[in-house]
Amino acid sequence: MKRLVFLIGGTASLALAACGGNNQDAVNNAELNQPAADDLNALANEAAMNAENQALGNEQANAENAVANNNGANPSEAEEKNVDSM
Repeated sequence: MKRLVFLIGGTASLALAACGGNNQDAVNNAELNQPAADDLNALANEAAMNAENQALGNEQANAENAVANNNGANPSEAEEKNVDSM
């Protein structure tokens, strides 16, 4: 019985020693798969500029629509009376 315990214990320790080595390849692969900090900053800046340009474009389109819908029309008499009574 003691021999069986020593045999199982020895086999387990050998298997554990074989698996617990330095895994430098996995570390190098992880570093290669990460984008550089400069790349991340460039992507963030580009996204911010796109959002700002889109917001400015929406503002300009809204202003143009407001001018186009107004057409400088004269207010009706009811609207003028409403303003006068304020």
